[in-house]
Amino acid sequence: MSEIHSTAVIDPKAEIGADVDIGPYCVIGPKARVENGCRLISHVNIAGNTVLGESCEVYPFASIGMKTQDMKYAGGDPGVRIGGKTTIREYVTINAATYDGDFTRIGSGCLLMAYAHVAHDCQIEEDVIMANCATLAGHIIVESQVIIGGLAGVHQFVRLGRMSIVGGCSKVVKDVPPYMMADGHPLEIKGLNNIGLKRRNVSLEHRKTVKEAYKILYRQNLTTSLAVEKIKSEVERIPEVAHILEFIEKSERGITK
Repeated sequence: MSEIHSTAVIDPKAEIGADVDIGPYCVIGPKARVENGCRLISHVNIAGNTVLGESCEVYPFASIGMKTQDMKYAGGDPGVRIGGKTTIREYVTINAATYDGDFTRIGSGCLLMAYAHVAHDCQIEEDVIMANCATLAGHIIVESQVIIGGLAGVHQFVRLGRMSIVGGCSKVVKDVPPYMMADGHPLEIKGLNNIGLKRRNVSLEHRKTVKEAYKILYRQNLTTSLAVEKIKSEVERIPEVAHILEFIEKSERGITK
């Protein structure tokens, strides 16, 4: 049985799953769906075409699914999709996509700490951590297992590669390749995210191979294109290295140096 506080305002058209706990003064709109096992502690606003996946936990004053702040919005029914077991802390804001039929997406198992902001059309994969006041502009891609430090600001259309980490208060204007540590203002790659790779059970042999690619890319004073060619010819094409190469080749804004 779901527990819904008497002060919660839930539109009759909203879809509420089983074993959902909706606390005081929450507001859920007519197009929203809250799936099984979710917990909305209090004062949570879920609006628009929003789906909150199973067993998510949302803290007071979070606002999910409100209309995009993108001035190109021209109507329609864009929305938000959030995967299961994601935690959304106090005052987090997650905006709907801009165009009809599109969605801002957040994967499963993510943690968005207090005051984090996810703008329109962002695509966040699973197990991402955004620390307090981290801010994503529109159309950003965040691959799985990324950590974004507190007060960091990420420019629109930037991509953050898998298992990368961005330091607090950083200004991110170019893509951050997978497995890298980035920090500063202006942002610089400071090294390989060895601790993150180890925590995610990447083998020692693979970590050594990724380090070879990192040294070519960042420690041999080569242009990006020359570094890519050298990595292709000299470094074993393990999955992690292949992902780095693919990420760089698809970069439109260029990578952080």
